[in-house]
Amino acid sequence: MTQKPEVTGFFDPRTWSIQYVVADPATMACAIVDPVRDFDEKSGQTATINADRMLEFVRERGYTVAWILDTHPHADHFSAAHYLKAQTGAPTAIGERVKDVQKLWKGFYNWPDFPADGSQWDRLFADGDTFKVGDIDARVMFSPGHTLASITYVIGDAAFVHDTLFMPDSGTARADFPGGSARVLWKSIQAILALPDETRIFTGHDYQPGGREPRWESTVAEQKAENIHMARCRSEEAFVAIREARDRSLAMPKLILHSLQINTNGGRLPEPESNGISYLKIPLDLLKGAVWD
Repeated sequence: MTQKPEVTGFFDPRTWSIQYVVADPATMACAIVDPVRDFDEKSGQTATINADRMLEFVRERGYTVAWILDTHPHADHFSAAHYLKAQTGAPTAIGERVKDVQKLWKGFYNWPDFPADGSQWDRLFADGDTFKVGDIDARVMFSPGHTLASITYVIGDAAFVHDTLFMPDSGTARADFPGGSARVLWKSIQAILALPDETRIFTGHDYQPGGREPRWESTVAEQKAENIHMARCRSEEAFVAIREARDRSLAMPKLILHSLQINTNGGRLPEPESNGISYLKIPLDLLKGAVWD
């Protein structure tokens, strides 16, 4: 825990997402975690504003990108991993259970020829795998519950938990997506909270409760003491009851059907058709959770 990477967060207000550049100041190597590719659902336009902002930061600091890391296939924004690989040459990585998510959504999208084997990434991490960001040690924790494939990256003293824990005033992630489970999420959170108290926790979204400024850094100690779900729920049964009741009140993310077909494919946009235009495929009446009023 003595290794302290420099962590810079980049907040995207359109999706409430935080993307990270995680750097070893000794070697100037860095990893980019959960990058966002911009998408406007009203016009159908895509852009690389967020990704280019991080690339400019990397250039200004003199960093070399060693890894492009996703914590899971996101349901609320497109991943910019494929774009950043093309710009930097750095390898992409995600958890190996992404193959389970691919198989699930391959059926939903009726894609018989889609390769649900994880080959869209350069490396698939298993629980306990280790790697380096420069000279800083990093390891992978399998953290399912929000999705089948969610992982936590522990890089030095920093843990990137994305949709497992939010800031303490926002609680925990929903667990009602296909393949999700509140009971499994509880176990994943317990493993994260078993890290040393001083471990820095970096979350992947901040919904700015009460209109406060966006925040994304806490510690294990703060999460144990102050998280509005974990501090109130001292047992698995209590947590599952609160989490499932909360999830029943939530609408599906507005981009879930758009983003999963991009993110299960490593951030690649659909291949252009004969007219040079790419198209998204939206299955009708597949998911529940519509809000009609």
